[in-house]
Amino acid sequence: MQKLISAFILAALIFIPSISSAKGNHETKSAMLIVSFGTSVPEARKAIDNLVDAVKKEFPGVDVRLAFTSNIIRRKILKEHGESIPTPSQALANLNDEGFTHVTIIPTHMIPGEEFDEIINVASAFADMRGKFGFEKISMCSPFLTGVKSCETVAEILMKRFESQLKDKETGIILMGHGTPEHFANAQYLQLQLALNQKAYGRFFVGTVESSPSIDDVISDLKRNPQIKKLILSPLMIVAGDHAQNDLAGEDDPESWLNILRKNGYKDISKYLVGLGEDKNMAHELLRKIHALDEADE
Repeated sequence: MQKLISAFILAALIFIPSISSAKGNHETKSAMLIVSFGTSVPEARKAIDNLVDAVKKEFPGVDVRLAFTSNIIRRKILKEHGESIPTPSQALANLNDEGFTHVTIIPTHMIPGEEFDEIINVASAFADMRGKFGFEKISMCSPFLTGVKSCETVAEILMKRFESQLKDKETGIILMGHGTPEHFANAQYLQLQLALNQKAYGRFFVGTVESSPSIDDVISDLKRNPQIKKLILSPLMIVAGDHAQNDLAGEDDPESWLNILRKNGYKDISKYLVGLGEDKNMAHELLRKIHALDEADE
């Protein structure tokens, strides 16, 4: 099973580019573009802001911008809060217009799924441009879960995140990822589950809201671990937005994971609705990935 999953992940890595195009020998002007799916939940936004602030602090001499890939979220924020957040293509066009020559794109996505594919499409289109509307170089970091090693890293972060809760042998951690239907990148969740099993077998249960493993798979795994009596629900997402608030932990939604688990006999359920973007170790991992990209380009 692990060899099969690794093969899918290797295929995903092929599509994570460092895109460059020589434009001439004028002055270099660099920027970083952090790209998130986005959230319209105000209290969840601080997870994204935390990552942006970490990058700004680490690279004080570089202009750092933000873009969202979700048009629905962008339009809702503009309508409700008057804040205009660009798409990746709009942000890149603005950077070009302002004279930037080198751009590092930093996705905050968990897996290289459909949303990441869209970012690659935009980056590749700009990299193919020649003349005054193009860049000298566009580089791109990978998402957080892109192979065996990165899954092991995130598993270690999750171990630290729930260190105190794991001391209770009857407690299981339920993690909800987003998921991407009919995309090989979804195998990253299975790889992460393997990594978590190696560190704390029978304590973490990974599922997704839009693909597999599903909540039914999570419940099946729970029944194979009858020592688990208490559950903690937490998002395996950068933000604790609508999916976390409603699909995972919604009290009034009969189809929420919270209520489905209650129907299956689990009564002692608590919530930890904090986006991974608020975790300092996830911010450190993002910075490490940026530095690794810089080193690879040298």
